[in-house]
Amino acid sequence: MEETRSVPQHVAIIMDGNGRWARKRGLPRTAGHYQGAKVVEQILYDADAMGIKYLTVYAFSTENWSRPQSEVKTLMNLLRTYMRTSLQKCAKNNVRIRVLGDRSKLDEDLIEAIDDLERDTKNNTGLQFQIAINYGGRDDIRRGVMKIAEKVRSGELDPASITEETVSENLDTADIPDPDLLIRTSGELRISNFLIWQCAYTEYYFTDVLWPDFNKEELQKAVDAYMHRERRMGGLMQ
Repeated sequence: MEETRSVPQHVAIIMDGNGRWARKRGLPRTAGHYQGAKVVEQILYDADAMGIKYLTVYAFSTENWSRPQSEVKTLMNLLRTYMRTSLQKCAKNNVRIRVLGDRSKLDEDLIEAIDDLERDTKNNTGLQFQIAINYGGRDDIRRGVMKIAEKVRSGELDPASITEETVSENLDTADIPDPDLLIRTSGELRISNFLIWQCAYTEYYFTDVLWPDFNKEELQKAVDAYMHRERRMGGLMQ
């Protein structure tokens, strides 16, 4: 008999296809990003209603800086707008927001907005919402290794005592459980340097739907697929 599992605790999403969505409609790529941002807000509420506890989205990767400057500017302005307008909504819906990634390359006003939002929502106990900005999985590990190396140099940590848990505790997701389900939209079949340490045993779900067309029904399809998979975590099938 097929076993049905519970709703995933942590869902991560690679939001792909904004540019293609716009191109199909004869619109500039920026239009796709604006529509995609609206979808993020709706999916946040839908995930919460489904009982998902953690939602992590890939908003801007370390590789995205190589995109046309006009597109990068649009993405950064969208993030600024989100940071400015989301506090009231987060307070109303008890959402906690955290930003993953290297902030050193971001503009000062955006860093300040991120700091303010994280501080003001840190005691919220509802959905935990992580936004990956200037994030790369390899860079996350690199920065984590640097933290560990510094602890070893200072005598705080014995190299012989370093475990997988030590590494996890020094990543951007230190107190966040690993994703149970990773969704990627637009038909691409790769994870593009997203949460590569954390997704060692994550279930992957790929869909041809472009991100601006993603909705509650598509999220439910992904969750349903997850719930009917058997997660062995390296063990034997029962």
